[in-house]
Amino acid sequence: MPELPELQAHAERLTAAVGGRVLERFQAMSFTALKTVTPPPEVALGHLLVAVRRRGKYLLLDVQAATFVVHLMQGGRLRPDEKLAARPRGALARWLFADGSGLLLTEAGRERRAGIWVIEGDPLVDEPLADLGPEADAVPRDELERRLRGVSMRVHGFLRDQRCIAGIGRRLANEICHRAGLSPFANTANLDSDEIDRLHVAIRRCIGESLAYERDRDDMSHSKERLGAVHHREGQPCPVCSDTIRSVSYSTYTVNYCPACQTAGKVLADNTTSKFLK
Repeated sequence: MPELPELQAHAERLTAAVGGRVLERFQAMSFTALKTVTPPPEVALGHLLVAVRRRGKYLLLDVQAATFVVHLMQGGRLRPDEKLAARPRGALARWLFADGSGLLLTEAGRERRAGIWVIEGDPLVDEPLADLGPEADAVPRDELERRLRGVSMRVHGFLRDQRCIAGIGRRLANEICHRAGLSPFANTANLDSDEIDRLHVAIRRCIGESLAYERDRDDMSHSKERLGAVHHREGQPCPVCSDTIRSVSYSTYTVNYCPACQTAGKVLADNTTSKFLK
C-alpha cells in the first residue's frame, strides 16, 4: 500500500497536472467506489479543483465546493486520464474537467477496496480523516514520546496504527525500526529517552529519503522499487552489518529485521512459539 512519501509526491504531481481546472463531471464506474451518500458529488461540479493534497495515506482533491477524499488501498491508482476510454480496465471513478482532461481511479485485482468520500466543509474533522494521528514526518519529538507512553504495544504496530501517527505502513515501519536499531517487538511504554530520540530521527530520515526518491519520478513507484534495507529482503545480508535479514510472517504482513542491528543477535523463529523480543 502506498505510504506518506509515495502519496505526497503523487499529490504534488496531480496538482501540477490538473490543478486549476473546472470540474465538469464526476462518474462513478463501480458501485463500490463512492462511500458517502450526502452530499452528492454533483455539488462540486462547475467549481475549480484548487489542489490535490495528502492527509495520512489519503489523497484529497480540493474542489472549491467540496473535497473528494480518496483511499487507494493496495491496488488503487489515481492518474491523469489521457485515453478517456469508455470502459477502462479496473476503473472505479472518473473526474472530467471543462478543458477535456480527466482523472481516472483504477484498482488492480478483484477486491475493489479503494474508495471515495465526498465531504463539504473541513474534511479533516469528518470521517474517514477525523481519527488520524499527527503526520509522521512532522510529529514533534515530545509529542511522539507522549503518544508512545500513552499506549502499551509493539513499536512496529504503533508505527502502522494511523490513530497513533499517520502515513506509515509496513515497509516504512520495517525500515524505521532498523534505522533506529530497535526491535520491532519492543514495547512502546518501555522505550527509554535515547531510544525515542533514535526512533524520532529514523522516522524523519526514512520518510525524507523516500520522499526525495518519489519526487524524482514521473509516477508513483511500485512496491519492489521502493527504498529499503530490510523490507522484503529476508535471507539477504544487512547493508549495515552483513548479518542475515530475518522475517516474521503474519496473515496480512511480514516484519523484517536484522538480529545484529536490532535484537542483540537474537533470532525470532516464528510468531507463534517464540517469545517476542524486548
